[in-house]
Amino acid sequence: MRIAYLIAIVITIFLGLASRKWSLLLPSFVAQNVGDMLWAMMVYFGFRLLLVHKSTLTAIWLSFLFSFGIEFSQLYQEHWINQIRGTTLGALILGKGFLVADLVRYSVGIIIATVLDKMALTFISRN
Repeated sequence: MRIAYLIAIVITIFLGLASRKWSLLLPSFVAQNVGDMLWAMMVYFGFRLLLVHKSTLTAIWLSFLFSFGIEFSQLYQEHWINQIRGTTLGALILGKGFLVADLVRYSVGIIIATVLDKMALTFISRN
């Protein structure tokens, strides 16, 4: 299962980066929302990779805590952390500014990832 979650992470990262690079080719609603949803999906798959023997519910809760924690950390605007946020990697991981809409996007992403995970687990258990 770890390999499956690693593949899911790689695909999700690829889709997230592609959604930013080619955002002008996407419908406006998709371009504005899909990146954050995919980021939260990647967080969920990351927790599943690290905690493969724990319950799905554990991964869900940790994903919400981590994602919401990162978003609320954006309310902290000191110079040193804004320098990190000013880098490409820092912006991708920490974001830049707090948005309530991001909390909704993260929630949708975690729910989608959970549904995909459950569907994959059901499929695997049947075969």
